[in-house]
Amino acid sequence: MPNTRIRVPKTAKAGDAVEIRAIIQHPMENGFRLDSQGTAIPVEIITDFSCSYDGGQVFSVKLEPGLSANPYFSFFLKATTSGPVDFRWVDQDGTITTATEQLEVT
Repeated sequence: MPNTRIRVPKTAKAGDAVEIRAIIQHPMENGFRLDSQGTAIPVEIITDFSCSYDGGQVFSVKLEPGLSANPYFSFFLKATTSGPVDFRWVDQDGTITTATEQLEVT
């Protein structure tokens, strides 16, 4: 699993818009760079990233090889109920990685 930093507020008031931030440390190799022997470094990218909360998807993005290393995402969601905020991303080889943070709504 890549080193990932996810920021979800611990608490929020019902109806508030809260900022969600995630950074995934990943090389996002586009296949055009060469190693020290002159061999092309194979393509290695995250293809999809999504976030779900309160039973529905709140953010989704499809990534392409032109994106730089360590993709960073920041978006807002409306706090409606206490529960998990689930994150999911997929590598081009089909590896699925997930993470979950709790949001307490008062």
